[in-house]
Amino acid sequence: MASATTDLPEVEPNRLGPRPSLRVGILGSLVFIIFAALFLRLWALQVLSGPKYVGQTQRQAFLTVRVQPPRGTILDRNGKPLVMNAAATVVQLWPSDLPKVYTQRYAELSALARATQIPLYEISAIIKAHRNEPFVTIREPASKGMVAYLSERASQFPGVTLGRAYIRHYPYGSLAAQVLGYTGEISPSELKADASSGYVAGDVIGQAGLESSYDSYLRGEAGAARLHVDSLGRPRSAILLTTLPKPGHDLRVTLDVRLQKAAENALQYGIRLARNDGRWAADGGAIVAMDPRNGAILAMASAPTYQPSVYSGRVTQRELAAQGLTPKTALGKNYPSLNRNLQGLYPPGSTFKPVTALAGMEEHMLSPYAYQPCTGTFSAPEDRSHRTFHNWDPNVNQQMDLPTALAYSCDTYFYRLGNQFYELPADRGQPLQRWAEAFGFGQLTQTDAGPEVRGLVPTIGWRESTYTPLTDPGHWEVDRLWKPGDSIELAIGQGNLLVTPLQLTRFYALLANGGKLVQPHLLLDVENQNGTAVPVPSFAAPKPVNIDPAALQVVRQGLIEGTHLPVGTSYGVFGHFPISIAGKTGTAEKVVTLPGYTGIQDQSWWCGYGPTNDAKLVVCALIENGGHGGTAAAPAAERVFSAFFHVKPPQTGAIHSD
Repeated sequence: MASATTDLPEVEPNRLGPRPSLRVGILGSLVFIIFAALFLRLWALQVLSGPKYVGQTQRQAFLTVRVQPPRGTILDRNGKPLVMNAAATVVQLWPSDLPKVYTQRYAELSALARATQIPLYEISAIIKAHRNEPFVTIREPASKGMVAYLSERASQFPGVTLGRAYIRHYPYGSLAAQVLGYTGEISPSELKADASSGYVAGDVIGQAGLESSYDSYLRGEAGAARLHVDSLGRPRSAILLTTLPKPGHDLRVTLDVRLQKAAENALQYGIRLARNDGRWAADGGAIVAMDPRNGAILAMASAPTYQPSVYSGRVTQRELAAQGLTPKTALGKNYPSLNRNLQGLYPPGSTFKPVTALAGMEEHMLSPYAYQPCTGTFSAPEDRSHRTFHNWDPNVNQQMDLPTALAYSCDTYFYRLGNQFYELPADRGQPLQRWAEAFGFGQLTQTDAGPEVRGLVPTIGWRESTYTPLTDPGHWEVDRLWKPGDSIELAIGQGNLLVTPLQLTRFYALLANGGKLVQPHLLLDVENQNGTAVPVPSFAAPKPVNIDPAALQVVRQGLIEGTHLPVGTSYGVFGHFPISIAGKTGTAEKVVTLPGYTGIQDQSWWCGYGPTNDAKLVVCALIENGGHGGTAAAPAAERVFSAFFHVKPPQTGAIHSD
């Protein structure tokens, strides 16, 4: 029997063993993990960190710049602007937008220098000084011609733009220049010294006077602006203001524009009188007019002066030098930037005699109505050098009481009193110096008018510390001794005594107000842009000095007689003045240095107040190298009183004065 056969399908043998299958699985897992990680990373970048990187991108695309605020206005007591802002067009340069090829860059900067009338080296210096800033100001302000020229040729000046800024404007020119001060860009040293004040490089701050004293109120708060820039920092859009700058507060001061003008004119009048009297070196001076009741300064004049607008906008050394505002030219112009009322040091001469008189009465060293000889000369018995001290009037020979001695300004009367101070026992100390310091001499007045100097009230201790083997190797053993002549000269405001005109004004205010020492000040109030008063520190109230009212009255009587009796040294000026004025002349010798000359010159002084029964104004006038007090300073002071009281000054009579 035949067998049957079945055909089965052929099966493909398994080509992958267990190991290859495992590898495929691992590879697939790795691919999955990688894709998952990439997915998670992309999700994290786009979703979780998206806002962060968007912000970074925006910050890279936009540049924030500081916008300077307009400074506050400075007004006089009646609201008349003394310093204000003027809008100006400025030429700005973006260094990053300049051509990168040196020859093209040089050509553009040279053309810009010609267009703006600024030397190329100055432009280069400006760029270098502000290399960390996106743009620099090249010209401030720019004239209309410059603006038109650059606007028409904008394609020739890549990186040059025109902007707007505010510069300080002075409606009255040089009026009160030293008092108002000026502004300027903060220096690196100032920035370092005031690190916590919020200033940054490029800020404009007050550099002198009221602009400096009250900079924190005047400066305002800077704003901010943004503009689009490319990766190289080049501007690619207009500047968009994002934070408005807040203007500075307005400053109202105690100055009266009309009286300030009168004081400055009076100062020039006194200088002319001195020159006409043969005082060739008279070329400067100072006048202070102050309310003796509270210390408010109504006028403060200093000559010579300058135009503060020289510091507005672009400042050039040539313009500064022309006005005597550089170290090399200051002496030749007699230091016009110096506020002589605060920083000028002078011997006060006979205007100091009321200090000696009050000290003598307070120390019970004299009887004010007892007669003493007023002679042409005086020699102290204790003075081993047998020095002879001369009276300003060598022909006088009569008996005088204290009021008459003040009115006539008898030197020998006060020489004798000075010698009495020298003869006091050691345990009494130095009462004349002690009273002088109590009256504010040798001390800062704490005024807000600007930096001031202390002056000098010489004492035994001062002499011992000043004259040493190191400082005075040839004569220190003699020079350090306090001798009779030192007390005698001090009694008439000479010797080593040095005061400022403001210190002397403050003392005469004390005589006028009944014995109170005031704090001289200029600030009246501060107002914001809405006219609302801003809180400011208050000034010290008048401080009693504890003078015997009877002694004060004796001195006041002497000052009244000095202007009202024919023997008075300022009777020729104030004897027929419509308002009753009291005051004292002074003539003080001082060694001065002028271009091509060093020698002794007389400083002309007059200080006083009025009306005598209810003083509302105290005036102190100084004419440098002006000669006698009655011939130059007194007529200058009279002009200030005339303006204050709205009266016409009478014709000046014959003057017989120290």
